[in-house]
Order: sequence, then C-alpha cells, then structure tokens
Amino acid sequence: MQNNNEDRLQKSRDGWNNRGNTRPPFAIEPKKGQRSVWDFPRPPAIEKVEKVVMVSHQGKSIAETQRALAVLETASPPTYYIPQEDIDMELLEQILGKSSFCEWKGKATYWALKENNSRAIAWSYTNPFPEFEDLKHHLAFYPQHLDCFVDGVEVKAQPGEFYAGWITPDLTGPFKGDSGTGHW
Repeated sequence: MQNNNEDRLQKSRDGWNNRGNTRPPFAIEPKKGQRSVWDFPRPPAIEKVEKVVMVSHQGKSIAETQRALAVLETASPPTYYIPQEDIDMELLEQILGKSSFCEWKGKATYWALKENNSRAIAWSYTNPFPEFEDLKHHLAFYPQHLDCFVDGVEVKAQPGEFYAGWITPDLTGPFKGDSGTGHW
C-alpha cells in the first residue's frame, strides 16, 4: 500500500507542465516592480514576508503579523501563512471531518469562524511533508471570505472557491482559477 500511495503522489507531482522556468506565451509581461506568477517555481517555494499582513472580518481583527510565510507556486498568486501566535485563535474552530490533500504539503485541516462554523475561512497543515515543515503552526486564510491586507493594501482574491491566493498590485497573471484555466 505504501508504494501505491508513493506512486500516486509522484504521478501527481510529475503532472505539471509549467514549472516556472519558462513563461508561457499567454503570460502577461510584468512591468517594473512586478512579478509574474509564471516565474514562481513548481514545486512551490516558501518566502519570508516582513511586510504587515492583516486579516479581519467585519471590522474585527483576526490576525496581524510581520512574520508571514508566502507560498509561491507557478500560476497562482502567493498564499500567505500566518503564525498561530499572531492569530486570535479564540475566534476560530477547526471543522471536524473536513480535510484535503496537497501533493506538495500534505493533509490540510480547515478552520471556520466560531460565529459561522459551516464555512471554511482558513486551513493548516498539522504534519506537513518535510519540505514544508515551516508551515507547521501557521494558518492560511481565504481572502474570498475576509478582508486581507499586505502593507495596508487590500488584496483581491484569486478566482474560484478552491484557490486562496492573494492578488496584490505587484503581480501579473493570468492566474490559475481565471475563466478558461481549468486545464492548467
């Protein structure tokens, strides 16, 4: 069984054509001070973020940090992971029985606001794969359901309900999740 799971994991990892080493012809050329998500690597990379990263809901602060980690992955805007010490965990509860699997990071568990515990607003990796051990004790938040800011600038949510990248003015796409990107 172990080899079968390892084979499936490797097949999933190998299934990506775009790996950040060559920008496809449809990628938007970045202007000065911008980055193309098509230059982000596959497998993903972790980048330390020293900018102020904030998350709130209806004016109530959920998280604020200058110690976020951004996961950079080909075709997607960064996903920001915030240390649990910088999150008001009293506002959240884990959604029991809800999980998913990332071929790079491992099994994810989901979190909801206690006031609306049926909608996932964040996720975490309790036991990430060794390459992503830095994400342990961090949560990533869906900007679709919250107010999220990087250095005081409100981010736009990556299109789609599954993805949770934070689109900032310094990024160019197109982004995974946009209309017509299902084959990426």
